[in-house]
Amino acid sequence: MKIKICIAAQTLELLDDSGGALKCYPVSTAINGAGEEAGSYCTPRGRHVIRAKIGAGQTINTVFVRRRPTGEVYTPLLGAQHPGRDWILTRILWLSGCEPGYNRLGSCDTMRRYIYIHGTPDEREMGRSATHGCINMRNSDLLELFDLVSVGTMVHISA
Repeated sequence: MKIKICIAAQTLELLDDSGGALKCYPVSTAINGAGEEAGSYCTPRGRHVIRAKIGAGQTINTVFVRRRPTGEVYTPLLGAQHPGRDWILTRILWLSGCEPGYNRLGSCDTMRRYIYIHGTPDEREMGRSATHGCINMRNSDLLELFDLVSVGTMVHISA
């Protein structure tokens, strides 16, 4: 299996080994668009791999900070109490770039930029740019994807 993310279409497709589409999900990518540099708050392009799967067994809407569950479970009330918080919910698929000098190593390293595919509050709209660089998904979609992919799954992100 492999994953194809299209920034322009705001979609994530799960493909079989021959490239046939198995699933297609709406996503949200960076409000700043595509880009690879650290501090740009852009979604990095190119070839990546899922480096780690984080959060297996956690409750849906579990809140993560620095890839660790905080003990909180997101609700709209919690969201209202922390309006500026960048919510990382439910599961994390941590990406690592595969192209040295483009999205791996140095100031463009996807993994060191902490770029994830992760859940977000369900009231947030998918299909439009709104993140700080990560790829956000509906929690139910992320749970499904998380169970279908493994560490080492290839991810291609295009503008």
